[in-house]
Amino acid sequence: MSSFNLTQLLEKIVNMGASDLHVSVGLPPVVRINTTLSRLTEFGQFGISEVEFVLSQMLNQSQKDVFDVNKEIDFSVSLGEKARFRVNAFYQRGYPSIALRIIPRKVPTLEELNMPHILNDLCELRQGLILVTGPTGSGKSTAIAGMVQKINETRAEHVMTIEDPIEYVFTNVNCLIEQREMYLDTHSWEVALKSVLRQDPNVVVIGEMRDYDTMAAALTIAETGHLVFASLHTNSAAQTVDRIIDSFPEEQQRQVRVQLSQIIEAILSLRLIQSPSKGVLPAVEILLATAAVRSLIREGKPHQIDNVINTSGNLGMVSLERSIAELVSTNMIDIEEAVKHTSKIDELRRYLRPKK
Repeated sequence: MSSFNLTQLLEKIVNMGASDLHVSVGLPPVVRINTTLSRLTEFGQFGISEVEFVLSQMLNQSQKDVFDVNKEIDFSVSLGEKARFRVNAFYQRGYPSIALRIIPRKVPTLEELNMPHILNDLCELRQGLILVTGPTGSGKSTAIAGMVQKINETRAEHVMTIEDPIEYVFTNVNCLIEQREMYLDTHSWEVALKSVLRQDPNVVVIGEMRDYDTMAAALTIAETGHLVFASLHTNSAAQTVDRIIDSFPEEQQRQVRVQLSQIIEAILSLRLIQSPSKGVLPAVEILLATAAVRSLIREGKPHQIDNVINTSGNLGMVSLERSIAELVSTNMIDIEEAVKHTSKIDELRRYLRPKK
């Protein structure tokens, strides 16, 4: 495919408003727009030579060496001033494949993301742990970026981020924001998270809490008087608490429950839902750390957290099903689309039932 031009492909998907690009052997490039996949047939079917050509335009020699050994690698690339891409290259059935997530150059505001106003209030906190959760592609990184940008515009703080790879690139407004990329600026999560306490931060962003070490570090950083944002691949606030506690050895779990109960400030669980008029819109479950919530975490009763959320709407808490139902009730999303994003269909329908 001598006429193939990588820049042309990347510019096209940016102009299309796509969120993702997939490059695999045996198919044309595949894009995701508003959660729906479609093929760019005008580029033709890619063979192994085309996929390898795309990789050769993205990877430097050291990254290529890592990819050859590990068979997968995370990194980021830029399209001039137009966009950045978070990239994962991997092998499937013996062939290389590439998944690219488009990251706009401009960091979006919470208002532009249609996030609940209470997230602005969370940005005023000086310490504690704020977790943003949800499945892959639910907008976790973007929501955190929006909150960091709010802090950047309203406070004068030192913000340190540790990411794999760096996604949104911040421009200093009132804050000093320093961003460290795994394997480019540091060799390991463990070292980076230990070092961050010696770098005089006020706010620490941990790209993902993925294992025992990153979870333990996040708890310690928050416990020492810092505001910590982190993401986690879980489906609800209650599941998030369970995941964190279960990541520690059994003999430490009681202590961790106490520690988490003292530092947690909020857990947000996101879903991006296709909207006929708005592209995609977020549904957001919100758990705020009231005395009742802290007590349930400390006593090992996270299964009761859903009940607290459902009875604390006056405090700003909202269940995922109520958030989805509000989008349906305001004609922002269709009921058929809403049902795809909940495991509690009966609860969703109860919120949608006309009031007598």
